[in-house]
Amino acid sequence: MAKYTKEQIIQLVKENDVKFIRLQFTDILGTLKNVAITDSQLEKALDNKCMFDGSSIEGFVRIEESDMYLRPDLDSFVIFPWRPQPGKVARLICDVYMPDGKPFAGDPRGVLKKVLAEAADLGYSFNVGPECEFFLFQTDETGAPTTITHDNAGYFDLGPVDLGENARREMSLTLEEMGFEIEASHHEVAEGQHEIDFKYASALETADNIMTFKLVVKTTAQRHGLHATFMPKPIFGINGSGMHVNMSLMKDGKNAFCDESDVNGLSATAYSFIAGILQHIKGMTAVTNPLVNSYKRLVPGYEAPCYIAWSARNRSPLIRVPAARGVGTRIELRCPDPSANPYLSLAVCLAAGLDGIKKDLKPPASVDENIFHMSVERRAALGVDSLPGTLEEAVSELEKDELIKSALGEHVFTNYVSAKKKEWDSYRTKVTQWEIDNYLSQY
Repeated sequence: MAKYTKEQIIQLVKENDVKFIRLQFTDILGTLKNVAITDSQLEKALDNKCMFDGSSIEGFVRIEESDMYLRPDLDSFVIFPWRPQPGKVARLICDVYMPDGKPFAGDPRGVLKKVLAEAADLGYSFNVGPECEFFLFQTDETGAPTTITHDNAGYFDLGPVDLGENARREMSLTLEEMGFEIEASHHEVAEGQHEIDFKYASALETADNIMTFKLVVKTTAQRHGLHATFMPKPIFGINGSGMHVNMSLMKDGKNAFCDESDVNGLSATAYSFIAGILQHIKGMTAVTNPLVNSYKRLVPGYEAPCYIAWSARNRSPLIRVPAARGVGTRIELRCPDPSANPYLSLAVCLAAGLDGIKKDLKPPASVDENIFHMSVERRAALGVDSLPGTLEEAVSELEKDELIKSALGEHVFTNYVSAKKKEWDSYRTKVTQWEIDNYLSQY
């Protein structure tokens, strides 16, 4: 059921003295964009008549095809709590459309909607709960971010050791004002690392929430003189930041992953969904772990999964089945990181899982030992493969996976791969400080 009508939004803007409305959308690389309008233009925007130049947005269109329209999702209307009370600022999340009235093929939100429609045709709805980690760093005298952490705290520590506690508390309270249900907030394993968990929702709402979450975290950190980053591995030698994704399918009002008669409490649907993700995970990784830096996190020794396996018994495999059963039955994919575009990430996760269901795939045997402590020979004996080790490898795997390519659509796939190849080339041709330190004197 819709939360708002067009008339209700117009009334809310008047009653709350909202003067600016940000029409937000996301580019293919997961960067939040917006067109700001005044309240006098709100009705025009709600009539889907706000246009912008798509040729200026990464991966959108060429200059000769630049006119695009923003169609607000009325249910996404919210007033920013941190903006001035007189002359408030609100936002609407938008879908991107072409001048002919067709959805734009390069809109990540539209990509997710397409895969969700495929699930709906099979009778499923898709629920997702993310676990977003981030770092808080000090800034220098000019306000630029450093990699100096502002605390030496560890997992679940609290003030005065956890100096980010106040910022994290304000983040949580701000998110609640914006309609989030915050389930937990705590210091993570690494120094300066934090996590705020919010309640699961439908996949589209969750993807919208992740984009809003990042904006709130960065804005609040700035208000505390700190810099928040969702970069996966900003500091060598300590844990990086992940975004574990908890997923479940609903069908006929019931959790389709639950079967209490099974030894693991999982249904045949759940096993096939797991099998689909395991089959396509290499092709998905360039989307779920999109940066050169993502692969500095996916290495042994820092709790991040780098081996392709699943288990209902331990946390080292790529896919974990948390202990909750019944309506809470879900699977947790542990490789994604928070730099990923959430719309594209959830789209490929669902597409892979649905492929497993359609083909009635069966997963390999669960691996209930600690994979991190296994020898190479033991992993080989169990058939445990590894995720791509670099962005270059991941893009190569993406190019080979026709299902993931289809889920993204030709436009997003082509532009995404092109952008990632440029990113890799830029990285591989740079001379790094490591090379200077190791080679300059010796040679």
